[in-house]
Amino acid sequence: MVTQSEENYLKAIYHLGKQGSISVSTNAIAEKMTTKASSVTDMLKKLAEKELVDYKKYQGVSLTKEGKIIAANVVRKHRLWEVFLVEKLNFSWNEVHDIAEQLEHIKSQKLINELDAFLGLPTHDPHGDPIPDREGNLQKSQKIFLSQVNPSVNCSCVGVKDSSDNFLKYLDKNSIAIGTAIQVLTKEAFDESMTIKINNSELTISKEIASNMYVKIN
Repeated sequence: MVTQSEENYLKAIYHLGKQGSISVSTNAIAEKMTTKASSVTDMLKKLAEKELVDYKKYQGVSLTKEGKIIAANVVRKHRLWEVFLVEKLNFSWNEVHDIAEQLEHIKSQKLINELDAFLGLPTHDPHGDPIPDREGNLQKSQKIFLSQVNPSVNCSCVGVKDSSDNFLKYLDKNSIAIGTAIQVLTKEAFDESMTIKINNSELTISKEIASNMYVKIN
């Protein structure tokens, strides 16, 4: 039996280590979990005893096959619940993360499979992140940061790197969502700020904003 706290650590390693395939440092986990490195070390020893992680002192940690399956399933549940909250209960995309953090720990696999089917087997959550399938596989998508797009190029928003409440509210205020068509008009050499065109309106955005939006070239 894996505890909620253990699931949270496995999920953190999964995200930090590119779906758990590369080694992650104790300090990186501590920063993501906002806890002490010593507490992380204690948890990693417990997870290693359960054969959910490969942990070597001073060399970092990666997920075992079983650890990846558990972590991917937690991520799957989280993202499916986000889709449900947005599409069926009319939550906005900046409201769903904290609620999904609670719902992702529900153990019933039948419930999650039925939820997946009820939603029409979605491949991405409301923020554009891919949803793992039942086997933990992710659908790969061709995406780049808006900051990498050259002037006069047309693209569409397909996701966000920063899913914080403030950033999503900023995007909402400027009518930017998943699927929004964007045309890059200009890019300043000095600070790499951009002027973009959305719904026949022009908007100037900073490099930081452009570096937190994923797009697909049309």
